[in-house]
Amino acid sequence: MKNELPKWADYILLPLINLTIAFMVAGLVVLLVGENPLEAAYILVRGAFGYGGGIAYTLYYATNFIFTGLSVAVAFHCGLFNIGSEGQAYIGGLGVAIAVLALDNFMPWWVIFPLAILSSALFGAAWALIPAWLQAKRGSHIVITTIMFNFIAASIMVYALVEVLKPAGSMAPQTRTFEQAGQIPKLDWLFEIFGSGLQGAPLNLSFFLALIMAFLVWVLIWRTKFGYELRTTGTNPTAAIYAGIPPVRTIVITMLISGALAGMMALNPVMGDQTRVELDFTAGAGFVGIAVALMGRGHPVGIIFAAILFGMLYQGGAELSFDMPNISRDMIIAIQGLVIFFAGALEHVFRPSMIRFFSRFEKPPSEPGREAA
Repeated sequence: MKNELPKWADYILLPLINLTIAFMVAGLVVLLVGENPLEAAYILVRGAFGYGGGIAYTLYYATNFIFTGLSVAVAFHCGLFNIGSEGQAYIGGLGVAIAVLALDNFMPWWVIFPLAILSSALFGAAWALIPAWLQAKRGSHIVITTIMFNFIAASIMVYALVEVLKPAGSMAPQTRTFEQAGQIPKLDWLFEIFGSGLQGAPLNLSFFLALIMAFLVWVLIWRTKFGYELRTTGTNPTAAIYAGIPPVRTIVITMLISGALAGMMALNPVMGDQTRVELDFTAGAGFVGIAVALMGRGHPVGIIFAAILFGMLYQGGAELSFDMPNISRDMIIAIQGLVIFFAGALEHVFRPSMIRFFSRFEKPPSEPGREAA
């Protein structure tokens, strides 16, 4: 009996089962507080996809999760559990601030935006470099170092915003508001084509950048020599070393790419929404990226759909807590936690049963003697 599922069952059916169970349990929670689960589900979906502004907000949140999900997935394929996407995105925000604050008074947005992309990626990659080197050269566990670097990143951001980047005379720990040239254009023109509008949603061009990065990650992992080396190192490090794949170089480069993807997440909230750098602008997107990568099976297409799902939970959940006061924002977070729980922690609960089920339909191997006869 094979110990693996068909690709379509592994990438589509199993996540769908996990997601269905998660929402069924969430429905019981809604029922316990005295609300109708079916009505709650309707409000959730309507709030996320029922009108132009809802769709725009859903895709805005999904943009953050695509970047961080890709960041986590790239490290996954190399056998690394990068818990530090939150801190890498945070430090990426410093890169965005430096690029924009230096140029937004005399450069157009189409010059600043590529430079901000490069700066955010470099800062995010730099923040992943030390944990990568410690893992590759000293054997320090990547989970521990990246978690600790999240806290260090938060402290650095407080210092930078309070002591360095805060405008003179201001009490708020934030940079000055960017000039118009330092802001990413919104996608209102796209929604107007379909007779709708953003209705105040901050959806911007970084959404397309996230899709481009998803395609490039697919090319990197499955269509390049380094991608093969990366996956081999993650699957069997001993075999990778025997094949002549240098583990130190592979681990360091993988983490640099992972950090760069996380750093680019900062473009969406900083240049596309807040138009300045504030404390806690990442809002936990780096940690949600872990669930997105798990649910998406580490594949860019799956990550895009999983990111949209969590974008739906964020936007639709806000509508749900408004229309049903008994369902608080904390309960929405609990529902998100259930999705993460079933998509990640309990991912292997249903897998053995599904493997046994699909093994019934496999043809038994024919005996060599019979074939000859």
